[in-house]
Amino acid sequence: MQLNHNTSVFQNRLFPITLVCENLTNAANIGSLFRTADAFGVEKLIFCGDQFSLSRKMKKTARATDKYVVHEWHDDIQTALKTYQSSGYKIVALEITDDSIPLAQTKFSAERPIALVVGDENFGVSEACLHLSESIIHIDMFGQNSSMNVVQATSIVLYEMTKQMKDSVWG
Repeated sequence: MQLNHNTSVFQNRLFPITLVCENLTNAANIGSLFRTADAFGVEKLIFCGDQFSLSRKMKKTARATDKYVVHEWHDDIQTALKTYQSSGYKIVALEITDDSIPLAQTKFSAERPIALVVGDENFGVSEACLHLSESIIHIDMFGQNSSMNVVQATSIVLYEMTKQMKDSVWG
């Protein structure tokens, strides 16, 4: 029998992960990130850059998760990241660079909260944010393209993070 929302056996849980989104503008991506944040127990979702509205398309894609996923908007991502750094967060950027580390080789611990930075749909994570990051990770890919949709990439990383964190000392 297929389970539904009322009969699923998943345990509600929050992980010490804040998802920081830099200059995302696509309503479907924003809505999908609300669902992804909910699915992976992200403690907070932060949007930085030009202020956006929670449009009808975004709300439809979010499927009501925007009502209970904690979220904020900041106009300046660098200030937001510096605030998280000073609060003890590890800043991790999801971007492929000359010195980024493959996700498969990255270890995550729930002992220190993480601010995961994901970038603009067209330009990725900015150089300024990369410089503020303690670590830069990428997803190994084997096709012709060197990028994927921000929601799919974020989902892959959050899966790996929560998989490693769920049985740690924190859990």
